[in-house]
Amino acid sequence: MTPLHTETYGRGKPLVLVHGWAMHSGIWRSFAQCLAQRYQVTCVDLPGHGQSAKTGAFTLPKVCRQLARQLPEQSSHWLGWSLGGSVVLEMARLFPERVTSVMLLASNPRFIKDADWPGLNETALDAFAGNLADDCETTLMRFLSLQIKGQPEFKELARELKQAVHACPTPTTETLLEALTLLKQADLRPVVAALDKPILAVLGGVDTLVPVVLGEALQKLNPKLQATIIGQAGHVPFLSHRQALIDHITGFLEKQ
Repeated sequence: MTPLHTETYGRGKPLVLVHGWAMHSGIWRSFAQCLAQRYQVTCVDLPGHGQSAKTGAFTLPKVCRQLARQLPEQSSHWLGWSLGGSVVLEMARLFPERVTSVMLLASNPRFIKDADWPGLNETALDAFAGNLADDCETTLMRFLSLQIKGQPEFKELARELKQAVHACPTPTTETLLEALTLLKQADLRPVVAALDKPILAVLGGVDTLVPVVLGEALQKLNPKLQATIIGQAGHVPFLSHRQALIDHITGFLEKQ
C-alpha cells in the first residue's frame, strides 16, 4: 500500500479523476486512457481504497489535505464521480488555487433528500449501512447492480464493474461506513452556490442513485453552472455511454 496511489496518462491540460464510494482508480482506466489522447489525466485512489493506505478517519478535509500534499502543485481540472464529486467540491473550497474547474458526474452536493432538495431517502441509506455491517460482500454487489439498473447491457456492465472492484482489495467495512456517513452528513450546496469557477454537472437520465431533476436544483444554486443529461445513462456513464461523456467533457474543457 502507498500513502496515495495515482496513475497518470497523456499530455495536455491537467485533469484529475476522483472515483466513487467503494471503488478505486482502476474503474476509470480505459476511460482515462481515451481522455489522455487530449489531456494529462491523473486517477487517484482515495485513502483506504484501492492501493492507497488508510490514514485515519475518512473525512472530506483529511482526504483533501492529503490530495493537496501528494498531487503536483498545479491548478487542474477536477472531475468527481458520485462520492468523488463531494471530494472535488471540498478541494475547490479548501484549495481554490489548485482547482481550475469542477465537473460533477452523477454526483449530488447533498445526497440526502429533504423537502426542497432531490436525493436519496435517509432511511434507505441507513438500512444500506446496516446491511453493509452485516454482510459487506453481498451489499456491495447489490450496490453495483443499482448503478446499472435498467441498462440494456446490464450483464456486460455488471461483469466489468465486478472485475474492476475485485482488481484491488475491498476497502474495510470501517472505511466504507465512514464514507457512507460522509455522504449522509455532507452538505456542499453552499460551495456550489459560491463557486466562481467553471462548473459542469453531468447526470444520467435513468440514474437510480442521483435523480435527474437535480440539474434544475443545481442551476438554481448557481446560474453559471452548466448541467447536461445523458438520456439513457445510469450511474456509470463512463462505462455505458463513454463517447457521449467524453464529448461533454471535451466540449466543456475546450471552452476554457
